[in-house]
Amino acid sequence: MSELLVDFITSLDGYASGEGWPGFWGLEGPEYLAWLGEQPQVTYLMGANTYRLMSGFAAGNVPSGQDEFRPEEEASVDELTQASKVVFSSSLPEPLTWANATLIRDDAVEAVRAMKSNGSGLLSTIGSLSLCRSLLRAGLVDRFRVVMFPVITGPTGAERIYDGYPDVALEMIGHRTFDGRIQLVEYKPTVLEAPPLGVPA
Repeated sequence: MSELLVDFITSLDGYASGEGWPGFWGLEGPEYLAWLGEQPQVTYLMGANTYRLMSGFAAGNVPSGQDEFRPEEEASVDELTQASKVVFSSSLPEPLTWANATLIRDDAVEAVRAMKSNGSGLLSTIGSLSLCRSLLRAGLVDRFRVVMFPVITGPTGAERIYDGYPDVALEMIGHRTFDGRIQLVEYKPTVLEAPPLGVPA
């Protein structure tokens, strides 16, 4: 049976990106980059918006405000291009142009449920906030990992990660600090029907 990891990189205030900020908020260091290079092979799961963004990067579209990719960003995009990817969308045209990407038009929750039951490798989300939320609500997420970068994006923050989430209890199963400033926390999530003390009247 496959394991499903929801994997986010965030600012301290819970944003997935920020207008005018480079990838990794420009704060990645050698320890963090080395750790990224040591990650096991995974099949990435994503929705249409993340596919459009990341496949655009792979095609050479540089993020807004930058003249070119930094070496770290280029390496990250190259690794994604080589990886196996499953894209859930009812709107993207076929065939997908990004290498190693498979399009699934069926319900994402049921498709991932089947992938977990029938597979043996690691499945990992990338971006795709609504997909992650749906998979978590369905109780399919085995591990919930967040790497927090030491920046508060304030008015430039984009893509608030936790809006619309259910109440979730998180049991810590791992943590690490990279380069003296980047914090990783990893949890086993349990979706709650209600807060422990109930909902105030």
